[in-house]
Amino acid sequence: MADRAQPLGPGGWAGVAGAAAIPVLILACTGALVWRAEPGSGLSPSDWAAIRFTLWQAVLSAVLSVGLAIPVARALSRRRFVGRGALVTLLGAPFLLPVIVAVFGLIAIFGRNGLLNGALALAGLPAVSVYGLHGVVLAHVFFNIPLATRLILQGWQEIPAERFRLAATLDMDAGAVARHLERPMLLSVVPGAAVVVFVLCLTSFAVALTLGGGPRATTVELAIYQAVRFEFDLSRAALLSLVQLGLTVTVALLAFRSVGSTDLAAGLDRPADRWEARTRILRAQDAGVILVATLFLILPIGAVILRGVMEVPSLPQSVWTSALRSLAVAGASTVLVTALALTMAVAAVRLGARGGWIEAAGLTAIAASPLVIGTGLFLLVFPFANPERLALPVTALVNAISTLPFALRALIPALRRVEADFGRLADSLDLQGWSRMRVLILPRLSRPLGFSAGLAAALSMGDLGVVALFADPEAATLPLQVYRLMGSYRMDEAAGASVLLLGLSFAAFWAFDRGARRAEA
Repeated sequence: MADRAQPLGPGGWAGVAGAAAIPVLILACTGALVWRAEPGSGLSPSDWAAIRFTLWQAVLSAVLSVGLAIPVARALSRRRFVGRGALVTLLGAPFLLPVIVAVFGLIAIFGRNGLLNGALALAGLPAVSVYGLHGVVLAHVFFNIPLATRLILQGWQEIPAERFRLAATLDMDAGAVARHLERPMLLSVVPGAAVVVFVLCLTSFAVALTLGGGPRATTVELAIYQAVRFEFDLSRAALLSLVQLGLTVTVALLAFRSVGSTDLAAGLDRPADRWEARTRILRAQDAGVILVATLFLILPIGAVILRGVMEVPSLPQSVWTSALRSLAVAGASTVLVTALALTMAVAAVRLGARGGWIEAAGLTAIAASPLVIGTGLFLLVFPFANPERLALPVTALVNAISTLPFALRALIPALRRVEADFGRLADSLDLQGWSRMRVLILPRLSRPLGFSAGLAAALSMGDLGVVALFADPEAATLPLQVYRLMGSYRMDEAAGASVLLLGLSFAAFWAFDRGARRAEA
């Protein structure tokens, strides 16, 4: 049912229009960048330095994130313990975590007055700095170790339990199992995970803004921001945006091509029993790896909460006003991405084999950096209006486009299953249009819809990207307000605002996701 074309109807045509609008918007932004750029002037030495730093920090971050994630994923794959499910779920938390909150937590642990430097001072050792290349890489590792662990852990789980049973029958030790089972899987999974992390590190503007800076630690996106906000050199910003777009498109294509298959054949879906890993040494090793990874993820967030929770009631009015702005932006972005994703999913499923272009159109947002889209929109708007007045609507729009690929990946497979299971019955009852949506689709898509809406709300709530490019000094969202408080060394207020932002982000995700689960029940 889901494989053959069906009449589109109003919802399907809306999805077609939305799918066409996304690449048109990206092309319009690209056209504005090409029109405004002055290639004849070329890139300055500082611009080339920013390009080299962008690539180098992304390479280091990807190598370290994936390299450290391998032992964590291996330990989780061969151990069963109380709280393992919660820990695996915790690995998804940094994806929802506002970047500015994580950076504040990392500063609390690794900064000048952090726990690490306090311990080094007691030991008579010199202090370390969290700013510069190592600070940017540290933040990227914090964000991407969980993602890389989940990707690699999935590869381990795809190895049939029967293979480990056969290995035990042949009396293979841990080294032999690693050579014959684990390394072939890693060779197919690790390159894809590394490229995904590399793509994310190319477009992490907020990390570079807070922990980078200076001639030796400036990324291309940070150079774009400086060209617009400090120098108002729109030609240089446009040229750098084209460079950034070229980098992200190239690496995104590599990411699509690097998705491998383990080719380990099928099993009986039994839980794997790891006889070769029952030695005391390996148990202690896995326990140590899991403990260190857990502390690395928990300590920065715990430090933010401990320092800021008591400051929340005394936060100034400007912080609460910024929180309301962030809620408004997150709400608008969530409504937009949910409507777009649902109508595009309907169109993709109803078009059958001809609907692949709709999902591809939504995925083009992955190849375009949000800051590049924001710069293009800035150039399009600037001749006609003050961009600062449109800061919040533009932020909501760009956030919706950035989160649309995740929503589509959740909704399209689920809708295909619904149509395959119930589509013919709905056709026989002549359920069309809004009736089909209300009776058939929405009740059975409530869970992926709730997850998509919660994800969009949380990510938009914590975004510190386009709003930094557009916002005027008197109007700021909560993440931008936290950044400004940190920049003015009002660290107690920044901690309280970070706790507020953290609570609102996770509450937004929980409210949509939990509400959808209750509606389904």
